[in-house]
Amino acid sequence: MKFTKMHGCGNDYIYVDGKQEQILQEQKPEIVRRLSDRHFGIGGDGVIFINPSQEADFEMEMYNMDGSRAEMCGNGIRCVAKFVYDKGLTDKTSISIISCGQIKYLDLTVEEGKVSTVKVNMGAPVLQAADIPVTSENDDEEVISQDIEVLGKNYKMTCVSMGNPHAVVFMEDVAGLKIEEIGPFFENHTRFPNRTNTEFVRVIDKNTVEMRVWERGTGETLACGTGACATVVSCILNGLTNDTVTVKLLGGSLQIQWDRQTGLVYMTGPATTVFEGEVEI
Repeated sequence: MKFTKMHGCGNDYIYVDGKQEQILQEQKPEIVRRLSDRHFGIGGDGVIFINPSQEADFEMEMYNMDGSRAEMCGNGIRCVAKFVYDKGLTDKTSISIISCGQIKYLDLTVEEGKVSTVKVNMGAPVLQAADIPVTSENDDEEVISQDIEVLGKNYKMTCVSMGNPHAVVFMEDVAGLKIEEIGPFFENHTRFPNRTNTEFVRVIDKNTVEMRVWERGTGETLACGTGACATVVSCILNGLTNDTVTVKLLGGSLQIQWDRQTGLVYMTGPATTVFEGEVEI
């Protein structure tokens, strides 16, 4: 099977042209687990199949490294855009990509014939607790700065869906956080019926935040595009930042804007090809 290894701010996936590589659906979870293994496989945070679509220009079929299906990936969708343009599957610099029924619209910046950065219209954030989903204290419709107990300690979380669930937790020190210890307990907390991604965030100033992320089904990753979007929405809801924010991640930075007039969130960031090859499956 031919593949391309790509990353967005260090959030790396294995990309496969689903039109050229015909793989049975029931085989994909095991293949994903094998290929994602960083010792015995190619290594990555998961696998993304790029398929034809009748509803959009392309379909993104995304899997976490544990073989579970994921609804959306902000870093991944930028790399899909680079993949299809750089490989000549489209000559358009404004395209649409569908993932789990959600269509996103992307604008590509091309330098010397290759895509360098991508701006994604990530749509409007979902704040209704039942739609995220997350159980809410006192049956509040939204979960904004609510208490959650993890490993005997109380945290304040704000919950947002950007097509997938996020719990954003603000703290003074994220660099020293033992994320591998508490991350799994947030992910699998009983308040999240479908598990959750968790962002641990330090606000630097009104225009800049620092973020680490624990992604469900994967663990800590160097970046999370939807998580960066959820973080900025949460910052604004809690009165901590302006509407346009630089989110500093372990693997790089993303520019996030929440347009309050339209309600839409925009993410701009890089997409990088690492290498290509073939692997026996």
